[in-house]
Amino acid sequence: MSQLNVVNLVRFTLGFVWIYQGLFPKILTIAPLEWQLSSSIGLSAGQTFWFIKLAGVSEIIFGVLIICFYKSALLMALNIVALIGLIIFTGLFMPAFLIEAFNPVSTNIPCITLGLYLLICAKERKWPPARDIHKLQ
Repeated sequence: MSQLNVVNLVRFTLGFVWIYQGLFPKILTIAPLEWQLSSSIGLSAGQTFWFIKLAGVSEIIFGVLIICFYKSALLMALNIVALIGLIIFTGLFMPAFLIEAFNPVSTNIPCITLGLYLLICAKERKWPPARDIHKLQ
């Protein structure tokens, strides 16, 4: 597999995770754990609802940005900081959730690693040549 294919696999996977996490447990429906976590910071029911919806839209936008601007070191650094922040947030407000199945640790660490790969590529400017683009088709 060429480096271009690996980079594309990483960027689309990482972007997909952000888009999926914004769309399904926040926009199309509100997952009970999303509600519990968001309401644990002291918001009213109405505020919690809109906070979750705004978070979902933000995650979808962020996922699209990752897919489109994967060469941005700043964006990849923000990805890493955001994912670490979400683990810390969960640990502070719902620590029991950190040991549940598909918890933020088990889902965020792989995404942090994918973002770290793209961050290293961005810092070292090790992007595959554009002429390899035909290999995707």
